[in-house]
Amino acid sequence: MAGPQQAPHLHLAELTASQFLDVWRHFDADGNGYIEGKELENFFQELESARKGAGVDSKNDNLGDKMKEFMHKYDKNADGKIEMAELAQILPTEENFLLCFRQHVGSSSEFMEAWRRYDTDRSGYIEANELKGFLLDLLKKANRPYDEPKLQEYTQTILRMFDMNGDGKLGLSEMSRLLPVQENFLLKFQGMKLSSEEFNAIFTFYDKDGSGFIDENELDALLKDLYEKNKKEMNIQQLTNYRKSIMNLSDGGKLYRKELEIVLCNEPPM
Repeated sequence: MAGPQQAPHLHLAELTASQFLDVWRHFDADGNGYIEGKELENFFQELESARKGAGVDSKNDNLGDKMKEFMHKYDKNADGKIEMAELAQILPTEENFLLCFRQHVGSSSEFMEAWRRYDTDRSGYIEANELKGFLLDLLKKANRPYDEPKLQEYTQTILRMFDMNGDGKLGLSEMSRLLPVQENFLLKFQGMKLSSEEFNAIFTFYDKDGSGFIDENELDALLKDLYEKNKKEMNIQQLTNYRKSIMNLSDGGKLYRKELEIVLCNEPPM
């Protein structure tokens, strides 16, 4: 009987985008976006084995101590599990487009600006052709060499990584997984997503003058109430940052229903 399948590519010093995805999928067995629990143990043991096979050995032989040291170094948000962007630091890729993204779209405000620029049809999704344009600009910004096949590989790899429902396009919350955890304000809304009916009622309530959009002050009040309603804590600095990020979707300070719906609803608007 064949033994368990070995993880691909762990012995390599550098990985291509596709190889990185192979490693990720091998260990994120349940597809929940994290390597955790037994998956994490398996990953660490296979990584150690691959490093030894490649002649990279550490001074400490105690596996438990090594794992603690490893998690302290790479588990940036100390949640006891590894997410994709953290894994990108463990396995430096040949063309590390995840870290490239981090350097040039490092804050949630920049991310929302980029989203507005590339979601050209305001559908609430970035589709394959829009994603390709986004990555092309990113590579130019970073002065990274690229060719058409490489650009195509990056586009397909990011779609395979983050397109959770396999529809060939990325929603805002899917795309935001490229952001550092501490910057990903959209994660904060995951447990507070609204149905279309709830959203419409809330938007109408805060759009006091019935203009069809809300301004920065109205958004401030809406976010405060949303957090209080869900018994979530948020300090003034966080509120300011979230408001600023969301307002980057606005049109000259006017945040229309459709833009806010992308952030707060379970599904982008049709």
